[in-house]
Amino acid sequence: MKRTYLGEFEEIVLLAVVMQEGNAYGVAVTHLITEQTNRSVRLNQVHAALHRLEEKGMVTSHLGESTAERGGRRKRLFTITAYGEQTLLDIQAIRSQFMRLLPRTLKPSLNL
Repeated sequence: MKRTYLGEFEEIVLLAVVMQEGNAYGVAVTHLITEQTNRSVRLNQVHAALHRLEEKGMVTSHLGESTAERGGRRKRLFTITAYGEQTLLDIQAIRSQFMRLLPRTLKPSLNL
């Protein structure tokens, strides 16, 4: 399979999907990213990223059960695929390799 690259925001959205262990949906992912990164994130940005990740085969989705709290509407729940997991592991390995190669003089200022 051809390697697909992720942008920084897509990577964060993918990590948020993993953290929610099968209960990830747009609003929950948006709140988690806002809490963990202290950055302003709009729901439509998260939905667009989730759609791209699904097109790339890194997440799958299905409709959950309808709930009274949502007026009977169903949530679209996202889960990571094996390909998405492998992509995150590849990203982590590449970043770790680069960090190991940083000059010793730079590591203290980066708290490494």
